Amino acid sequence: MVVGICIVELHIPDSGSLKGKRQVIKSIKDRIRQNYNVSVAEIDGHDLWQRVVLGIACIGVEKRYLNGVLDKVINMLQANHTVELLKYNMEFL
Repeated sequence: MVVGICIVELHIPDSGSLKGKRQVIKSIKDRIRQNYNVSVAEIDGHDLWQRVVLGIACIGVEKRYLNGVLDKVINMLQANHTVELLKYNMEFL
């Protein structure tokens, strides 16, 4: 059994308030969960209105499959024009 973990830091340039940030992040988290069947949570930046750190996790039998799933999530975030992907880190346990 392999666990894939990805930590992503995002910048939300058009957010002017925490409420605006929550709307954008909720939409992104829902889309990630629906399209890729992974767990997503905001793990840092709760009080910052233009930054967020998301934790994304998935579990499976093959590291190669999990790497592909997490790569697709990263590609989706890079293609999203409402957020800017600042950095990310993947780990497999």
